[in-house]
Amino acid sequence: MRAFYEGRPYPAPLGDLDRHIELYRNPDRRRAWSLLLWPAEEPQANREILVAGCGTSQAAIHALREPNARVTAIDISETSLRHTRDLQRRYGLRNLDLHRLAIEEVGELGRTFDQIVCTGVLHHLPDPEIGLRSLRNVLARNGAMQLMVYATYGRAGIYMMQEYCRLLEVGTAETELRDLGATIGALSSDHPIAGVARRAKDFRNPDALADALLHPQDRAYTVPQLYAWLERCGLSFGRWFEQAPYLPHCGAIADTPHAARLALLAPPLQHAAVELLRGTMTRHNFISYRDDRSGGSQPITFDGDAWRGYVPLRLPWTLCIRDRAPPGCAAVLINRAHTYPDLALPIDAAQERIFTALDGNRSIDDILRATAGAGGEEQARRFIEQLWDYDQIVLDASSLSNRRQHGSRPNDTGNSRSS
Repeated sequence: MRAFYEGRPYPAPLGDLDRHIELYRNPDRRRAWSLLLWPAEEPQANREILVAGCGTSQAAIHALREPNARVTAIDISETSLRHTRDLQRRYGLRNLDLHRLAIEEVGELGRTFDQIVCTGVLHHLPDPEIGLRSLRNVLARNGAMQLMVYATYGRAGIYMMQEYCRLLEVGTAETELRDLGATIGALSSDHPIAGVARRAKDFRNPDALADALLHPQDRAYTVPQLYAWLERCGLSFGRWFEQAPYLPHCGAIADTPHAARLALLAPPLQHAAVELLRGTMTRHNFISYRDDRSGGSQPITFDGDAWRGYVPLRLPWTLCIRDRAPPGCAAVLINRAHTYPDLALPIDAAQERIFTALDGNRSIDDILRATAGAGGEEQARRFIEQLWDYDQIVLDASSLSNRRQHGSRPNDTGNSRSS
């Protein structure tokens, strides 16, 4: 695998990080990322971050984004590390520390980390369980881990083409990849690989094609397999980075005859069922925690009264489109990270008034008082919960944690349906 990435580094190296500098001029981006990982905690200074399998630029982006954090990056490919060092020198990233090291050997660093990022790597290891256990062992007790692994059902076409390439002994030379790309381009639009190629922005890039179809090691997970894998490795599931695609009460699935039956399932079974109904997921991007961390893995709930103290923050990468809204709608809300068009959320005038009031500073209780005429309190509460379900907002519950620490006991009854 080291030889594969030395010859075909992936993702493609970035020439500069100027776009990321511009993005993070908005402080809400950094705050939103922190709240996705720790919704009940204030952002920490001097956070220890590990980027495991950093590739050509991921660690440099994290070091740029979190200037007060210490970022440690490991990778087995010297080529990938060299590209990262180039970015480190260009942008003076003194908070970045690089090591050529396998994930299975991460314990040799002799350190623990508040945040671990490992995306697109574990599914390529000879034994992903050993890799995940190794990361869990260096995760601080109340730390958070961002993981991304391949999803089984949406990659059916990729695995068919992988087998095809093995039969023909297709190699990674430029001419071989060019011919392979042309062959895929000539296939029927009904072939399972066609949808994947259409949705993947860089699938025709030779390095991307090689990574997808010619990688020496590759496996994928269904939702139940993912939950079981985490449990075996001493981790608990926190949330999906984009949770709406997995929820039966979001999008077109909410209008199916089975919606009510799906809602009766426990959350892990809901997620498994919706994965089957969607059918085209190619990856699972999610947050997990140590199974012995203090507190629950997902503190956000709309049961009881705790939700009144949450502070909603609109995700900076979402859009509110007011022109060309459907008849009877004031606007349509879109999360650009969603890949399913049915997850666009139309809102009416009363809901738009509430949405406009979400300034990242006021609590839900304050917002309800300020918009008292916008359809009634219960309708407003349901709408804010819907914004959470649809990945339009994150919720800051840190003030409630502070109150608990000082002896106050808000009514908190457990995990929400979307946890």
